[in-house]
Amino acid sequence: MTTYLLAGGGTAGHVNPLLAVADALRARDPEARILVLGTREGLEARLVPERGYELLFVDKVPFPRRPDKAAAAFPARFRRAIAQVRTHLRERRVDVVVGFGGYAAAPAYVAARGARVPVVVHEANAKPGMANALGARRAAAVGVAFEGTPIRGGRVVGMPLRREVVDLDRAAVRDEAAQHFGLDPAQPTLLVFGGSLGAQRLNEAFGGAWQDVLGAGWQLVHVTGERSELPDPGVPGYTVRRYVDRMDLAFAVCDLIVSRAGAATVSEISALGIPAVYVPYAVGNGEQALNAGSAVRAGAAILIPDAEFTADRVRSQIVPLLADENRRAAMTEAAASVGTRNGTENVVAMIDEALGRRSPHAPITQA
Repeated sequence: MTTYLLAGGGTAGHVNPLLAVADALRARDPEARILVLGTREGLEARLVPERGYELLFVDKVPFPRRPDKAAAAFPARFRRAIAQVRTHLRERRVDVVVGFGGYAAAPAYVAARGARVPVVVHEANAKPGMANALGARRAAAVGVAFEGTPIRGGRVVGMPLRREVVDLDRAAVRDEAAQHFGLDPAQPTLLVFGGSLGAQRLNEAFGGAWQDVLGAGWQLVHVTGERSELPDPGVPGYTVRRYVDRMDLAFAVCDLIVSRAGAATVSEISALGIPAVYVPYAVGNGEQALNAGSAVRAGAAILIPDAEFTADRVRSQIVPLLADENRRAAMTEAAASVGTRNGTENVVAMIDEALGRRSPHAPITQA
């Protein structure tokens, strides 16, 4: 029996691909022991047990970014976290560590190296995090979601995605999706969303330009986020939702998307072959703009900086795109060439490779 330790968490961007791989390993071999390493503070503390996996804990030890008391205490705290993981590796007889980034991953990588347990790293963002950059130095295999990701030994394997996205037949469920949102399946539809909390910039822009979208002959599904106070004008063809728990149906009904550019969002949109306009979130280390880079270079997407995204920009750049059927067709064709629905299988193939097994799935592309 093989024992896998999947390490990562903190945010959905780390937890969701981890769970997708865990599910694939369990489906392939129900007798396998699949353990997840995370922190008590991260999203994994809730999502992992809900999915039926055993969660092992490690202390959350942030990397210090300035010389202060936390920096002085870091070496001792990090050594303690490594010791915690080392105990898990020994007591559970772990065969391979698979890391997805986040606070749990860094001590897992160091402990695994000391215990001579092979390591597989998956980096979701086009700009690698510190933990995965550390783990990649001596990993048996490193997979990345986006071409050009600057990490040692990285191969483009795509993103492990939710099954409802991987298995989605957009054409087959378009009628159902249109009915779900109160729309006409025969009319083209623009989908706008900014994540679970929404995006104020997108909400303000389309709050001032939704009439122009409808005037171009398009319908609009606008997912504003749960905290948004954007009013719903209640007009036919404009569906305003605070939250959507069936994003598969939102993807099925749309012909063009305007969204942020988180790694999972870009990967799902690309995998489904949908043309997009990305408005990267301006806070952070710039990874969202980099995440969209492959799709933009391929001609599958357009990037508009957050600070420039206004109702006027919607009218001057997006509304003309709605009227340009030839350009959208070219973007759709390009989008089909960018994404992959096989990210989960490719990561499983890397794990098999690290364990010295042959696999029918093999990641092919070098980053």
